[in-house]
Amino acid sequence: MRKSHPVRRAVLATAATVSGIVLLLSLKPASDPGSAAAAGGSVPPAAAGSPQGGARPVGDGTVTGDAARTQYGAVQVRLTVSGGRITKAEAVRAPAGGQSDRITSNAVPRLNRAVVTAQGADIDAVSGATYTSAGYKQSLQSALDKARAAGDSGAPGSSGPAGSSGSSGSSGESGGSGRSASGEAGGERAARTVTGDAAQTRYGPVQVRITVNGGRITRAEAVQAPRGGQSDRITSDAVPKLNRAAVAGGNADIDAVSGATYTSAGYKQSLQSALDRAGG
Repeated sequence: MRKSHPVRRAVLATAATVSGIVLLLSLKPASDPGSAAAAGGSVPPAAAGSPQGGARPVGDGTVTGDAARTQYGAVQVRLTVSGGRITKAEAVRAPAGGQSDRITSNAVPRLNRAVVTAQGADIDAVSGATYTSAGYKQSLQSALDKARAAGDSGAPGSSGPAGSSGSSGSSGESGGSGRSASGEAGGERAARTVTGDAAQTRYGPVQVRITVNGGRITRAEAVQAPRGGQSDRITSDAVPKLNRAAVAGGNADIDAVSGATYTSAGYKQSLQSALDRAGG
């Protein structure tokens, strides 16, 4: 018998190895083309549709955030909430005078619409209105916090429809009955909070908001008043006196504060507008 040649044995061994590898590869299952997409982890529908900040309830009614100070004046936002959703947003205070009038009239309506669309404070700043946008968002967040606090406590909101509204933050509107726009419940469901039209004066607009309960003025406040320079001192001295006089007198027939003639006149004009809306 002839012995096998070593080279021949090596060739046969190599061929057998290659055949085995080919056989193993042919048995490996093909990758599913759709598996890569499945591995991407599509967002469950419930998570995708979750509203931002929806974990906490938002109380119905009208609520006003704290005024936010900016380089060009205060910004203060008021929200109307119904069924747990923001149905209206407005700026009851915004920078005014000079270029601020143009910027405010352009930016505030956009910010108002953005809030209703976003249902939260995660909104973009308006180009060219950086300070106003920042103040707006700050006051907006304050209003949302107050509304959520009301929702957590189960406090009732407005029991009636909102009154006539203005087209921008500078125009006043009559609020619904229930919680006052300043966020204070007042303890009476029959109370109504009404904001008069902004009265333009030589030194800036004046806008008055009153709370009426049982046909009487129980609270008066100026949501807009002249600011800057000497106006700060005059406003801080005159407005509290005018507020007290409005509550004491129960009408707009109040005396002007000495040294604050223009502010007093604007205050009385806006106060009368609020009274007319309240039916008083």
